[in-house]
Amino acid sequence: MVSPQTPAIVTAGGVRIGDGTLILIAGPCVIESEAHAVETALALRDITRRAGVPFIFKASYDKANRTSGASFRGPGLAEGVRVLARVREAASVPILTDIHEASHAAVAADVADVLQIPAFLSRQTDLVEAAARTGRAVNLKKGQFLAPLDMRHAIAKVTAAGNRNVIVTERGVSFGYNNLVVDMRAFPILRSIGFPVIYDVTHSLQLPGAGDGVTAGQAEFIEPMASAGVAAGLDGVFMEVHEEPSRAKSDAQNALKLDLLPALLERLVQIHQVVHGSAVRR
Repeated sequence: MVSPQTPAIVTAGGVRIGDGTLILIAGPCVIESEAHAVETALALRDITRRAGVPFIFKASYDKANRTSGASFRGPGLAEGVRVLARVREAASVPILTDIHEASHAAVAADVADVLQIPAFLSRQTDLVEAAARTGRAVNLKKGQFLAPLDMRHAIAKVTAAGNRNVIVTERGVSFGYNNLVVDMRAFPILRSIGFPVIYDVTHSLQLPGAGDGVTAGQAEFIEPMASAGVAAGLDGVFMEVHEEPSRAKSDAQNALKLDLLPALLERLVQIHQVVHGSAVRR
């Protein structure tokens, strides 16, 4: 039986995760250009400030896991780190980016407040330990092939390196051909391990490999799935956001359209307040 508990509080660039406040991690899937990254970060910063939601900007400098070798991967490590530094300077927001190789950890940590371990790499010990040793917060995405409690072993790799700034992100479980399913039981199970839990809404709506050499997706389900996740109890949501998803260079079919975010955030905050208020009254 899962024993509910209050997770440890993780701090990333001034944002406190796990203190009872709903946070948002959002941005484009991949860095498309410096101008696009900065413009998106500024728009997201303003939207989240109005909503009263702490915000961490996310974008990848390299999408190493693509369906096709011809897919756009991003600008690469050196240019990507430069762009993310520019985003931090322009928008004054914390930065999250994912790493795929242990040798990238220290370089990415120069600009990123959170180093993210991709779901397919969540058991890669050298990668996880390299991220942990930087001292930055580490966001472990749960592998699509793992049960929730299996993440305690990945978390232990981080904490054994002396880093307790760990976040765990649910992004769905492989279920049949080209499909992912989110089990809402995963959120209380993951929280029982003792660290903050994030729900990656948009990636959970992927249909991996279901397009013609690309990942398809079901963006129309972002609102109900995000609402259900917040109602199940979690510390934040993760969403890929683009001003015109059809033009996005990665994950176009499951990104949230930027102008839909304010109304969605308002809804999620209201749900979170109800859940939090109920917990207080008990």
